[in-house]
Amino acid sequence: MKIKRIRALADVQFDLEEGDSFYEFQSPGLGQYFRDSLLADFQSLFLYAGIHSKRYGFYRMHANRFPYAIYYQIQGDDVIIVAVLDMRQNPSRTRSRLHSRR
Repeated sequence: MKIKRIRALADVQFDLEEGDSFYEFQSPGLGQYFRDSLLADFQSLFLYAGIHSKRYGFYRMHANRFPYAIYYQIQGDDVIIVAVLDMRQNPSRTRSRLHSRR
C-alpha cells in the first residue's frame, strides 16, 4: 500500500496539546519532546500504515516513546489520524472519545 498523504482531524491538535501540557508540567522541555516524538510516529505511517491491529474500529499504533496510542483510518491512499490518546486512561473513556470522532 502506497500512502501519499497523512492528515489529522482537528481534535488531534487538542490531544497533542493535552499531552504536551501534562509532560511539560513534569519537566520543562519534556512537552516539546513529547510532541516531536509523536510527529515522528505520524511520519512512520508512510511506511507502516495498515499493519496495526484494529481497536474500536480504527487502526491503533503504539507511540514509540510515550504511553500513547495513535488511532487512524485509511481512505484510499490517505491516512487520517483521528485521535492520539493516553493508554493509561480508562478504556471506556477511550471508546467514548473515539466514538465521538466517527
